[in-house]
Amino acid sequence: MARSEINRSGEMEVFAQVVEAGSFSAAARELRMTPSAVSKLVARLETRLGTALVRRSTRRLQVTAEGQAFYENCLRILADMEAAEREAAAGAVPRGKLKVDCNVGFGTHYLTPLIPEFLRLYPEISLELSLSDRVVDLMEEQTDLAIRAGTLAESSLIARRLCDSPMVLVASPGYLARKGTPEHPDDLNCHELLGFSFRRINETWPFRTVDGEEITVLPQSRNLAGDGETMRLMAIAGTGIARLSRWHVQNDIAAGRLVPVLENCNPGDRDGVYAVYVGQGRYLPARVRAFIDFLVERVKID
Repeated sequence: MARSEINRSGEMEVFAQVVEAGSFSAAARELRMTPSAVSKLVARLETRLGTALVRRSTRRLQVTAEGQAFYENCLRILADMEAAEREAAAGAVPRGKLKVDCNVGFGTHYLTPLIPEFLRLYPEISLELSLSDRVVDLMEEQTDLAIRAGTLAESSLIARRLCDSPMVLVASPGYLARKGTPEHPDDLNCHELLGFSFRRINETWPFRTVDGEEITVLPQSRNLAGDGETMRLMAIAGTGIARLSRWHVQNDIAAGRLVPVLENCNPGDRDGVYAVYVGQGRYLPARVRAFIDFLVERVKID
């Protein structure tokens, strides 16, 4: 019989019941099996193990020394299996270590302020949070989920949208006073355009003029940022024009630290923010599911 076809735990349960009941018929009644089925199962087990586990008589079974040792091991193994099942079932309660990677901008402005509330709701969860715009390998780095913004690459990961926001070009008032305010996408050729130091799926800047003309600009950037938050700070400092999600800079716009540029040519494209995790179907760990559901409920960006 192939190893994969053997129900080892079932055999152990039946054999243990035979030893405790003292006969095939008594064990069969407890297990709701026929005595013949129980006898055949024990015989098959003895054949596979190559040793006699019981000596049969008309009155009562006698357990051999090998059978007694096997019985004791069966009890230990079955107890371990039961404990493992209890522990797995307890996973329905969110607990344990939750490892999260998040892009810097969203993590700084939206995620970290929510963490205290999440940990109050789930006191049995411990959190390890890393902020980086680097795309991590969730499996290799043993990360439960990542928060990513922008267009997602094709992968086997599951992504759940948390929010989205229009893209906007922004610059500081000081920069615009020094370099002038562009009136048309072609004017950007005379400006400092901030770029990212890592490769993005879509690196072009799209525009649509009032006449309906669609224009794309590939920024030739000599000043680069390693993440969106650094780019935001560079723009506030007057380094150049940045293209970021409006959620990332809306407070700066309201405070006058940054000014939207070329809004009359904004095509209205939006940047999504997603919770990304390894697909495990309905067996997603409770701690991960709780965190994702919490973010979907709490993250509100207009």
